[in-house]
Amino acid sequence: MAHDQTLFVVIRRYGPPYDSTKALQHQLGWPEHAAFMDESEALGKTRLAGPLGTTGEVLLVVRAEAESAVASHLAEDPWTQSGLLTTVKIVPWDLRLGDVG
Repeated sequence: MAHDQTLFVVIRRYGPPYDSTKALQHQLGWPEHAAFMDESEALGKTRLAGPLGTTGEVLLVVRAEAESAVASHLAEDPWTQSGLLTTVKIVPWDLRLGDVG
């Protein structure tokens, strides 16, 4: 992906199907979600991703042409389709220090 695309910070939240008593890899549809995220990283779309402690939220840094492209891409995530994750916020990020590739 071209580095002139915009970086976006995405906040996602676990939905009702998420079982907080289970580890991520034991959640319903984990293999499909993990494969989606691995492919997203390999394509250069998702640059960073991970849970925000015990908040029930997840942070992603995504490179895309527009906010709508981020939303469309995340709509393809099996965890979005099952309701395990919902998108709370997608905002452009003006990275000033460091590099996410």
